[in-house]
Amino acid sequence: MTAEIQIAKQGDYVQIMDVILPAGGRAPSVPSETAKVPYVLRQKGFLLNEQARVGERVRIRTVIGREVEGELVAINPPYQHTFGRPVPELLHVGEEAWRIIEEAERRG
Repeated sequence: MTAEIQIAKQGDYVQIMDVILPAGGRAPSVPSETAKVPYVLRQKGFLLNEQARVGERVRIRTVIGREVEGELVAINPPYQHTFGRPVPELLHVGEEAWRIIEEAERRG
């Protein structure tokens, strides 16, 4: 088991967080559950500061060149998205599509 890196150097890939709207600062039309929490930006990019510790305010450059400021929350952040569980009805769609194409090609 390795220790997690706590100090990032300039150019390291990092993730920041910044509160865009505080709780209670949102439009009156949002649901009450939503209004109770802040509107938060999470952005990944390359650290522009010479070095920084997790928790410090930093500036990053995103992969499309935007410069954004926020609290450093992760160094070399992992991808955490998922496409969810497989849909059983769709698992064999590709195989079936190829079978249909091959049959059509044989028929001419």
